[in-house]
Amino acid sequence: MKYYLGVDAGGSKTYTLVTDEHGHLIGKGHSGNGNHQLGVEQALRNITSSVAMALQQAGLTHSDIEYAFFGLAGADRPIDYTILRPLIGGLGFTNYGIDCDTMIALRAGTSQPFGVVLICGSGTNSAGKNRQGEFFQCGGFTYQFGDFGGGGTLAVEAFRSVIRSWDGRELPTMLTELLIKFLGYNSVQDMFDDFLDNNKSVPLHTTKLLFEAAEQGDEVACRILRVQGEELGKSAAAVIKRLKMEQETFQVVLAGSVIARGDGPFIHSYIEKAVREVASNATIVKLNVEPVVGAVWMAMEAAGNPVTIDVYEKLRTVSDYQTIQLLDKTRM
Repeated sequence: MKYYLGVDAGGSKTYTLVTDEHGHLIGKGHSGNGNHQLGVEQALRNITSSVAMALQQAGLTHSDIEYAFFGLAGADRPIDYTILRPLIGGLGFTNYGIDCDTMIALRAGTSQPFGVVLICGSGTNSAGKNRQGEFFQCGGFTYQFGDFGGGGTLAVEAFRSVIRSWDGRELPTMLTELLIKFLGYNSVQDMFDDFLDNNKSVPLHTTKLLFEAAEQGDEVACRILRVQGEELGKSAAAVIKRLKMEQETFQVVLAGSVIARGDGPFIHSYIEKAVREVASNATIVKLNVEPVVGAVWMAMEAAGNPVTIDVYEKLRTVSDYQTIQLLDKTRM
């Protein structure tokens, strides 16, 4: 029996799965930040911990793994790989591969070996691979380097819109009542003073309030989400043009909590419009499995073992980490 290991190491969490060659889930691991750009030592500890947990559950050692594949947030440029190759190489696997986490999300979202992926979670990123295997990443380097959005930016946009509405620079918005209730204040004045006096940051989960307000027709919330959708659409179009995929038939995979799980047309319709204008044969799909599944599939393929339909079907049920836990309990 051959065994494969996949890792999804992001800025807030690291997931690891171990499967056998038939796609049966036999080990799982989880930990915190795995992005070296947020701290190399912390990332190494968390990746090591997640991998160790999955191997222990599977009853295997590093030498039992046919191939391990790591999808790593922050694996963006050659300078990143000078850090990541020795970091991952020191974990003890004989055969392993490394790629940016965008690629495991793309692989998890489409059965084709090429396509485009848009990620909008705590931040944003976009990338693609064409039929010839050429790769291009657009964004993922923060607002200063051209990005807009993700949960971090959207949370701040919601907060500042409430402040602007309060002081008269913005339209009245339903976000005001939603935000002060969500953060536990009696008034905008109380919130303003507390955040300013204590140098507080806006919680990431504030982003969900934008969708709540937009569903009620709030103009301010709808405008913020429209800008996010348009920006993601521009990124997708840039990737498609750079890789000369305008005439191809492929999928644009939407990944990350803001667009993979967000409800309503407030972002998606603008992405679809931008994609249709440059690639009429492309289709938009939501990622409905955890990206770590894509890492497992890439491990199998890197070892020269094509992913069978049966393996696809087994692992496509892994739609979130809670599902991973349920599957594991069922197996036990």
